[in-house]
Amino acid sequence: MLEIFKLSEHEIERATLTELLKKEDEAGYVECSNKVLESFLDGLILYKRGRQEGPPKKSILQLSNNSILKKLRVALKFQEADMLGIFKLANMEVSKSELTALFRKEGHKKYQECGDQFLRNFLMGLTIRYRTDGSMPLSIAAGEHAG
Repeated sequence: MLEIFKLSEHEIERATLTELLKKEDEAGYVECSNKVLESFLDGLILYKRGRQEGPPKKSILQLSNNSILKKLRVALKFQEADMLGIFKLANMEVSKSELTALFRKEGHKKYQECGDQFLRNFLMGLTIRYRTDGSMPLSIAAGEHAG
C-alpha cells in the first residue's frame, strides 16, 4: 500500500497507514480523507495499469461514490460483466442499465447517484473475489454456469 501511495506522489508514513486501516472502534483510528482516498485510488490505477501519456488528471473536488466506483473499475480493468459478477458475489442483483447509469456524467438525464450501500456491496464482492482463490474466473465465482 505504501508503494501505491508513492505512485500517486502522496507520501504516507507506515504508522499513519496503520491508523487509517484500523476499525472505527479501535484506539488510534483515523478517518480517511477524500484526498488520501483519491491518492490511493490514483496510485492503484498506476500500479495496475502503468502511467498513461498526456497531462495528469486534475484532482476531483468532491470524491463521490460514483467516482470511487469508476476509479476501481479503471484500476482493475473491469468490463461490464466483471462488475456485474462482483455485485453477484455480494448477493446483489444489478441490471446492465443500472450499472451504466452510475458511470454517466453527472447531469445526464440517466445519471444515477451511487449510494453508500451500493458501493459497500461492490466492495464486499471485491473482498470475496480477492480473498478467495484469485485464479477462479469471475463468472464461475459468481455462480454462473455454462450451457
